[in-house]
Parts: sequence; C-alpha cells; structure tokens
Amino acid sequence: MLAATACATRPTIPGHSTASPPEHLALHQQHLASLTDIHAFSLKGRLGVVTQKQGFSGSIEWQHQAATDNIDVYSPLGSKVANIAKTPNQVVLTDEKGQHVKASDAETLTENTLGFRLPLSGLSDWALGRPTSRKIEASTWDAQGRLTTLKQDGWDIGFENYLESNGTFLPNKIILKSEKVNLKLLVEQWMAATN
Repeated sequence: MLAATACATRPTIPGHSTASPPEHLALHQQHLASLTDIHAFSLKGRLGVVTQKQGFSGSIEWQHQAATDNIDVYSPLGSKVANIAKTPNQVVLTDEKGQHVKASDAETLTENTLGFRLPLSGLSDWALGRPTSRKIEASTWDAQGRLTTLKQDGWDIGFENYLESNGTFLPNKIILKSEKVNLKLLVEQWMAATN
C-alpha cells in the first residue's frame, strides 16, 4: 500500500544544503543509500509536457531495467500515441500507426519525433528521487533526507509528495524544467525492484 507524506522546501545551495542540520545530512545519505540497490522499476502515472511551441498531457506506463526501458505514452482519452523502447544500442519510437523511428539516444529521438527532449538517460534516476552519477550543481532535501530540489545536466528538478513503496520512499511528483521544456510526472503507482 502506498502512503503519501509531505516535504519541506529548503534553500538551494550549490552542491548540497548546508542550511540543513548535520542529522539531516546523515538522513539524506541514508535515504540515497536505500535507493542504491534499485536497478529496475515500473510505474504508472500522468505526464505533462510544455515546450515553447506546444504542450502534451496524457498518461505513461514505464518499465525500466538497468540497460533497457519500455515506455508507453497514452493520450488523455487513453489511446496509445507512442511506445519508446531503449536498448544499449538504440532507441526506437513506434507511433500509433505502427511506424518506427530509430536514433542512438532518446533525447535526439524524442526531439525529432515529439518536439521535445525527453531526458531518458537521467530520468530513470531522477524519477526515483536520486541524482545521476554526473556532477550535481545544487541540491536540497527535507527533514527526512529526501531530495526536494536538484540542479543537474541543465535541468532544475523538484520532488514532491513522497510515497512509500515496499519500505522505500519514492517521489509522487517530479517536475523538470530546462530552458525549453517543462515536464511534470505524477506517479500513481510504483513498483521498484532491488537485486
């Protein structure tokens, strides 16, 4: 059963939040450690994207494995508009007519076909409420040690309303903003797997 909990916002300080007491830093490190073993997950939720030229809203079903992703994107009325399948070698988008478009990475593929860059390489970590292994420009966390804001790879990311899934707290709402795209992911169902 998933239970919602609230988050408090802290000021953003480059690299980490020195405004938090030391025990909050320890809790933050413990929380990140609890996410380390998650290498696969599936989620269902709603997706909203706003770009300089267009907007999209609908639902999403995402199965993530360490080396692969399979994402179904649905219209607000429930019809499938696209499937994005990522392997280590390529990303393939299949539209509602069954036509396939291939690219070497999801960012290029989604920009060319959907009109916006879906940051799939980082999104699998950010969806779980953890940074990627790349440089962190800034981050803040709540009193329970869970990320509330993260600045990484040109994205400003906010995390809200964490849910408990099998003893691990995962974000219910993830908001990503870049210069050209605002993306909101509202997770309605989490299933995370550890190995």
